[in-house]
Amino acid sequence: MNVPENLKFTKDHEWIRVEGDAAFIGVTDFAQGELGDIVFIEVETEGETLDREEVFGTIEAVKTVSDMFMPLSGEVLEFNEKLEDAPDLVNSDPYGDGWIIKVNIAEASELEELLSAEAYKALL
Repeated sequence: MNVPENLKFTKDHEWIRVEGDAAFIGVTDFAQGELGDIVFIEVETEGETLDREEVFGTIEAVKTVSDMFMPLSGEVLEFNEKLEDAPDLVNSDPYGDGWIIKVNIAEASELEELLSAEAYKALL
């Protein structure tokens, strides 16, 4: 299982890659493996400011639909449009082309509460 050292993680299996004042968010390799073949991703929160742990969208696989939670507070700046035609990118490249949203970080201090790669591996 792939758990990149340069990312932060949540207990709900989201990952976060910080780039300046923004962060890219997706679901982990573990999560996509548990979900199975992903067929649809819905994010209707673009342009909204959400608090940490609020639902920002849903991810639908062949066997289930799951909510996705904000790992930190901020404004949803962008949805990865590639996922509209190819939601399976989350399965094939969860940490690359399979990112789901880009957010503006509202509270940088919340990053300290996220899991390191080592802590996430211990959780699994």
